[in-house]
Amino acid sequence: MVSIWDILTKTWEWDASVIIGCISLLVCYMVWQDFRPRQRWVWFILGDLFLLIALVSPLHTLGDTYLFSAHMVQHLLLMLFVPPLLLVSLPPKRLRKALEKPFLFRAERYLSLPLVALLAGIGTMWFWHIPALYQATLDNHNVHIVEHLSFLVTSTIFWWPVLTPLRERQLTTLPAMVYLFTAGFASLILGILLTFAPPLYAGYQNPHDWLGLLPTIRQGWRVSAALDQQVGGLIMWVASGPIYLAAILWVLSNWFSSQDEAARDEAWAQEMALKTHDADSDTDKAEEKALVQATERERAVTLREELL
Repeated sequence: MVSIWDILTKTWEWDASVIIGCISLLVCYMVWQDFRPRQRWVWFILGDLFLLIALVSPLHTLGDTYLFSAHMVQHLLLMLFVPPLLLVSLPPKRLRKALEKPFLFRAERYLSLPLVALLAGIGTMWFWHIPALYQATLDNHNVHIVEHLSFLVTSTIFWWPVLTPLRERQLTTLPAMVYLFTAGFASLILGILLTFAPPLYAGYQNPHDWLGLLPTIRQGWRVSAALDQQVGGLIMWVASGPIYLAAILWVLSNWFSSQDEAARDEAWAQEMALKTHDADSDTDKAEEKALVQATERERAVTLREELL
């Protein structure tokens, strides 16, 4: 049998196209930012790193051949971690400038519609878990690539209405919470179906054991195809919930912050109005005093003239 250490250290797939793609993505981002390091770089680097881990680590090797549960973790990284991190790293000013191009402007206006974005994210997730299509990704590497690209693209579209750096394009608090709750509920339903369904994917029932890992998984870990699918369903059911919940709490936190900021702005405006009023009152008093002094001077001059 193969040890866990050997699986963790010897089953990485250093695919040149994936490595070049991740490096190119980072370089393009740095060029777009004029090579000026900013705090947003951290989020982009983390997103790029999660993308690399999802596509070259043992998660990919195990999920591609042996374990549905490992494949599920990979999909969660591609849908719930990578796109949000990449989105929050985008600089608003440069993004607005890019959207001045008519094609991008029209595409953003359509794809950011909440119903369109929600159906894109949820629909893609459900679509690729249809047994025949899922099996096609296991049998054909090119189909598998299409699946992963579709997860990345549609998940980015899904997260855009909530996490876009353009504040004026973000959903307001209540719609954003309903939006995220709906997505979490759809993920929950799919997870429940996968957990309690009989084994659906033939590729995991009789995998091609090209790495000799099957005895370790079946006899050593005692993970059957049925148990593996149940664990995968639980991962979608249980693990994705806290992520959507965290996003809802983040939306609420932003709302409370905006309320506090609005209260501070109102207090500042009232303070400035009061200071302006006091200044105007002081000015009026000074003018009144000067007028009285001028009147008294005129009376004194008139009195002198009469005496003379």
